[in-house]
Amino acid sequence: MHALVYTGTEKIEYREEKDPIVKPGETLIKVQASGICGSDMHAYHGKDERRIPPLILGHEFSGTSLDGKFKNKQVVINPLISCENCAYCQNKREHLCPERTMIGMSTPMKRDGGLAELVSVPEKNIYETPNDLSIKEAALAEPAAVALHAVLLAEQNLKKPLSESKILIQGAGAIGLLCGLVLNKEKNSTNIIMSDPNKKRLDECAKYLKADFVSPDNKSIKENNFDLILESVGLEVTRHQAIKSIAPGGTILHIGLTQPSGSFDFKRLTIQEVTLVGTYCYTNKDFEQTLKILNEKKLGDLGWIEYRDLKKGSEAFNEIHNGTCVAPKIILIP
Repeated sequence: MHALVYTGTEKIEYREEKDPIVKPGETLIKVQASGICGSDMHAYHGKDERRIPPLILGHEFSGTSLDGKFKNKQVVINPLISCENCAYCQNKREHLCPERTMIGMSTPMKRDGGLAELVSVPEKNIYETPNDLSIKEAALAEPAAVALHAVLLAEQNLKKPLSESKILIQGAGAIGLLCGLVLNKEKNSTNIIMSDPNKKRLDECAKYLKADFVSPDNKSIKENNFDLILESVGLEVTRHQAIKSIAPGGTILHIGLTQPSGSFDFKRLTIQEVTLVGTYCYTNKDFEQTLKILNEKKLGDLGWIEYRDLKKGSEAFNEIHNGTCVAPKIILIP
């Protein structure tokens, strides 16, 4: 088979690889669409110790099952693998399982991902694609589940309805846009500002999202101003802005993973009784709900996705790295 292989810092090669060896309890998937995630970019930058080269990246994918109980059916994969036995798994919080791992990751065991023609996955992680959801758009399920889970966490922690809250979304990538779409379409929230230094990407998001679109240094991002901030970037500078801009008693949802550490104003967090919530993935229930939302077209037109050939994937990684990519999400087609 052919695959896109992460071979070193800022190095991605499209090359021939051995077909996957299917283990007991697993199924071979012929990949038909596979998205590039921000965490794939962290690996590309050499900043993810969980993804060690050489490795086939990719955990946002859909395709056709070649064997098992889903044989010949179009399917989408939940890439999060949990133990199913711990207290978290038993209480439907499998996303917090201490032994969790993910397809397209090197630890605790190497498991090649979906930026390839073929991939072997645990059968328990396979979902049949709903009838009205295209196989290409089904690859959006994983990041959309991340966004849905983040919005639901925000709803649990806020002291007022989301529809009445003043909201800042930092970052106009796929997660930021998907959070905005869930807020718009599912929670009736329109009092939203989205910030990003990439004006072309903001202009693209503006075609699909009801919000105001500004650069991070815009004067509309005032101190003590927002009930909810969705920080989908994960940089020290964006965290600094978030803690300054959140209103007393407000909630910050920290989703971004770009920069793992740095200074932060914990004094302000404490004095202003701000809630800071980290969120990384989603539950199985969230994933199932996301498939329903996508199947019913509740997030609207997904024309902001850009589809490219897998063999041109290295160019896509380079464009995302350079900040010249306009599309919030690139999905590669083998």
